[in-house]
Amino acid sequence: MSNLIPSGALRRMLLPPTYGRHVTSNTEFTILSVEVWASGLVVNIHLPSDDAPQPRITLQDHFGTEYTLQESATVGSRNLQVFTPSVPPGTRSLTVRSADDSAGRPVVTFAVPLMAVPGPPREAEAAGPRPSHAPADEYEPELRRPA
Repeated sequence: MSNLIPSGALRRMLLPPTYGRHVTSNTEFTILSVEVWASGLVVNIHLPSDDAPQPRITLQDHFGTEYTLQESATVGSRNLQVFTPSVPPGTRSLTVRSADDSAGRPVVTFAVPLMAVPGPPREAEAAGPRPSHAPADEYEPELRRPA
């Protein structure tokens, strides 16, 4: 099994606001969480048994961003699916849909808290090297515009 952890920093852990369970004649699974990393998303899925098939899911945010499945791994009744890219700045919601049924109905929608965006280089940093204690992907807050 390869290392499924995306590169960069873990920015958020999104937990379902309701029980993220999906049951159809084709598949059954529960969405436990979505990890928002600097370079992608990791969807943590619970399967009903160790031999259950891996669910096919899609992700969509309110911007309509297309997320691409990069890799996945199943260990026992746990399935991790890694998608890219990461959520863009200003994203308000992220919806997990089941691709196993023809309707592609939503399984769960997450509210995405205000995320920080990359800030411009500061004058002090532009003049010299970054201090060793500063994070590699330092972010500054952004105000979100109303919908």
